[in-house]
Amino acid sequence: MSSDIVKDFPRVPAELARRAAAFQPAILADVNSRRGALHGRIRPLHAGMKLAGSALTVEVRPGDNLMIHAAISLARPGDVLVIDGKGDLSSALMGTIMMNACRQLGIAGVIIDGAARDSLDIIEMGYPVFAAGTNPNGPTKNIGGRIGHPVTVGGVTVCPGDFVIGDSDGVVAIEREKLESLLPAAEKKVDDEAKRIAAIKAGDTEAKWLAAALRAAGVLREGETL
Repeated sequence: MSSDIVKDFPRVPAELARRAAAFQPAILADVNSRRGALHGRIRPLHAGMKLAGSALTVEVRPGDNLMIHAAISLARPGDVLVIDGKGDLSSALMGTIMMNACRQLGIAGVIIDGAARDSLDIIEMGYPVFAAGTNPNGPTKNIGGRIGHPVTVGGVTVCPGDFVIGDSDGVVAIEREKLESLLPAAEKKVDDEAKRIAAIKAGDTEAKWLAAALRAAGVLREGETL
């Protein structure tokens, strides 16, 4: 097997992935030092789509999907295809036929820094696809690439086996080795936010940290208030 294709790499254990998938991507990004969120150009084809799982990374030349077909044949159930398509929107890299194959094989979803097509069919399928855009042009199948190597997708480096999670806000990637250590902080943040929302609904709308932050930023002088 070519060194361009890495078939075996550690993935997030299924139970850990299930626990992490219970959190919003925004929560995980916050407790990950506000890191890991892909550029906002990578959006779900439909607002209700969600995905989570271990990244099976694919690097292709713009407009060519040969290596994506190879990755589909190598994927394991629960994997998410994470495709570095170089942000190219001049032709689609995947459409309905490939998405049906992905779903049949148990692939948990697809993230493309590039274009998809057949978007209405994919939305009707309910299969989670996040892409930088759409284009009706089809791809070529002529040029090699890499599978199972680090890729850059939406400005974020994603390594094979990293945890990726997406919802209507977009996609967050978390290093596989860090994921478990972030979950207690994520649980605390969910609890703290629920308490704050309850307090706001009860009439406590004051941001108690605001005055100190404004003074630290030089907007207010010591002793001044809004």
